[in-house]
Amino acid sequence: MAMTVNNMTFDAADARKLAEFWAVLMGWVVFYDDDPEVLVAPHFPPSGTSMLFIPVPEGKTAKNRLHLDVQPTDRTRDEAVAQALELGATLVGDFRKDDGSGWVTLADPEGNEFCVERSADERPQPTGVRAHRIG
Repeated sequence: MAMTVNNMTFDAADARKLAEFWAVLMGWVVFYDDDPEVLVAPHFPPSGTSMLFIPVPEGKTAKNRLHLDVQPTDRTRDEAVAQALELGATLVGDFRKDDGSGWVTLADPEGNEFCVERSADERPQPTGVRAHRIG
């Protein structure tokens, strides 16, 4: 049996504002109505994996146990990092190397950590990749 990731869900002090940050960064669309929850998805109608932002009264108090690794599809890693910072992200750690590899860890405006990796065009072509299904 298999499953699909439907939503990546974020608790948020301001669900709409945080959803708008992620929508611009990802190039996705914000969907909302009178419900306080806000959805961000790649297209209309929303289908496949999306991001769901739910308002909660308490703030973030600890490091994420799970985070997103995002990979730009229409720009470089460094351009995506610059855009995220302009949108209100903060730098957590810069792990870029002189050879162009590495990633940058950022926090969104509410402190959720995420990493920006190199785009596919910036990566060398993989060789000898193996996959193994368990179960």
